[in-house]
Amino acid sequence: MSSPTHTDRAARAQTAIPGIIGGLGPLAHIALERRLIAESARRGATGDGGHPVWILINAADVPDRTASLADGSDGCARSLVRYGRVLEAAGADFLIVACNTAHAFHRRVQAELSIPWLHLIDHTAAAIARRHPGIERVGVLATDGTLRAALYQRSLLDLGIATIAPGAGTALQTEIMDAIYAPGWGIKASGVEIGARAQAAVWRAVHWLEQHGAELVIAGCTELSAALETLTVSTTLPLPWLDPLEVAAQLTLDLAYGAAGVVVAPGRAPLRKASR
Repeated sequence: MSSPTHTDRAARAQTAIPGIIGGLGPLAHIALERRLIAESARRGATGDGGHPVWILINAADVPDRTASLADGSDGCARSLVRYGRVLEAAGADFLIVACNTAHAFHRRVQAELSIPWLHLIDHTAAAIARRHPGIERVGVLATDGTLRAALYQRSLLDLGIATIAPGAGTALQTEIMDAIYAPGWGIKASGVEIGARAQAAVWRAVHWLEQHGAELVIAGCTELSAALETLTVSTTLPLPWLDPLEVAAQLTLDLAYGAAGVVVAPGRAPLRKASR
């Protein structure tokens, strides 16, 4: 049995520490961390020391983001500011929030933090344009809150890409929301497993997007990232899909190790480099 070495850490000096607000929902940060570890291994990590240090807070008591947008309440933004400051104080140099809908509060929250919050929606849109040049129509599966806030619609439209999504209140969007939220069988309620009923609902939604002209699907909710990952293992989806959590993992590692030319988002707070 070989003894552990510090080769990984010596080869890649970490220059910034990510802070992750997780718990939005229960699987969100777990899905992100799995992608971080997988991407780190793909980049050459072979032991403990080859993976970056990050700080995680399981902020399960943040009010529901879609409900907060619907009723105009301030609790969600205030909670995100509070936990962002906790991560700042703990030594995080930049922030990742493992929830798509939470980005509706990005501007308000970022204004009250001294470290930058990685804008997952903007970077996902940029990744689509970069990886799929010439793409014209992207399907978005997301919560009512993400769709009503037009988060992906705006970011993609800025890049000349149209979006296709079920309308709010339609039978299909209701089924997607049930797949995420339904007590007993929804993804938030099912622990670490994605049940067959939720998987079937997500598959039907992808099929609908394909029928309506989408060329690619965004998993615009962390629960849907988990569901689509499960479906990819067990069946063939009608369309390829892009996982914002994968984009987040790649950018997080780039920032953590000081890759040249990488920014959190244009026009936002600069990344404060750690002196470690």
